[in-house]
Order: sequence, then structure tokens, then C-alpha cells
Amino acid sequence: MSKTAIIIPARYGSSRLEGKPLIEVEGKPIIQWVYEKAQQAKLADMIIVATDDERIFNAVEKFGGNVEMTSTEHKCGSDRIKEVVMRHPEIDYIVNLQGDEPLIKPESIDEVAKNVKFDETADISTLIRKITPEEAENPNLVKCIVDCNGFAMYFSRSKIPYERNVGKADFFGHLGIYGYKREALIKMTEMPQTSYEMAESLEQLRALQNGMRIKTSVVDFVPVGIDTAEDLEKFKSIIAKAV
Repeated sequence: MSKTAIIIPARYGSSRLEGKPLIEVEGKPIIQWVYEKAQQAKLADMIIVATDDERIFNAVEKFGGNVEMTSTEHKCGSDRIKEVVMRHPEIDYIVNLQGDEPLIKPESIDEVAKNVKFDETADISTLIRKITPEEAENPNLVKCIVDCNGFAMYFSRSKIPYERNVGKADFFGHLGIYGYKREALIKMTEMPQTSYEMAESLEQLRALQNGMRIKTSVVDFVPVGIDTAEDLEKFKSIIAKAV
């Protein structure tokens, strides 16, 4: 039976915030906050945390989550996800949900899943949001330009499109959540790195440069990913106001 899985890759090591999946906020580790958001999505049949660290494995088991150990040799999250998918022949659609996005909206997860499940022309799916020209100047915010049907044409750390004529086009920032058809994930992870991918340090460019189609949906929220101590304090502040 065909199933849709949300897979959450989670590593302990981080150059900017060591052990962030296990940092507790209001009595719950961040990985649990993410997992509980995934549980609220309607289109997923299963949720799996994919980790290479026993501390994360034990923490997920402790709160009753589904978790699998993976190799320590993986260089990126999609390789880790592929390892899990290859153990589950029933999984045909995958959502790659980052383990540091505790405020992701469940309906956004469903939007990503929907685009790979029900659009036969989409190999991969992702989310974008409108941003200002000033935000587009930030190389840490990946930009995306799309065609008239919502398919990604290119992703870049540079400001795209270039404004020869100001005010004629919108700017879109990319949100780091992906949906995959099973065969697309396997195909992409087995391809060699491409020139644009290496130049921009953006894995999704490997798919585009090899002719794969990435369907986008526009959302209206600003994600709160936790990469730094400042991000963590912002998340704590948001949660404190909500409880």
C-alpha cells in the first residue's frame, strides 16, 4: 500500500548550536516540538525521525515518537532520508521536514505533500514566500524564481531577478522543506554534484540542473528556524507568549 511519510533528519552536531534537537523549551526538546507539528498534518501516514545519534534516538523514543538510526557517514539530510526510505518499500511520497523548524504550520506540510502526491508533473515540491527587495539582498536567505505554473526555474543566494526595471517582478524567499516522489529522491541522491550546486552550495540545484521539476507553493508566514542562540531565544519568547 502506498504511503506518505514525513521524515525528520536530526543531527546532534551543529557548528552554531550544539545539540539543538535536545534543547528543552517549556519541558520539551525541540525535536518533540517539530514531531508534534508533523502529527497535525493530515496527508501523512507515518512520521520517522532519522538520526545518527543515540541521544536523539533515546529522546524520541522517550516521548513516544518513531525513530530510526542511520549512518554517521551521510553528508546531507536527503542522503539520510534515502537510507530510511530504502528500508520501507511502502513509502512512495516523502516530506523532508527539518528538525529545527518547531513552528512550521501543519497545513504547509500538507501543501508540500499534496504537490508531489497529486501533481504527476512534479518530481519535488517546496515552499516559497514573498520577500522585500531589501530581504533579497541577504545571501543567507535563498531566493527562488518560478515560471507561470509555479515550477522553480532557479534558486540562488544572489538577488534574483536582477532589477533593470524596478518594481516589475516579485521576490521570493525559499523555505527549506521538500516533498519527493520516491523515485525522484533516489535519483537525485545518486546523481553527482553539479556545477551550480557546488557554486551556490544548494543541493536542490542538482535536481534542476538535471531536468527535474520542483513545484512551489507560496505561503504567507515567516519561518522561525533555530540555527543560533538568538533564534532559540526568539522561539522561547514566542512560546512563552502563547502559553
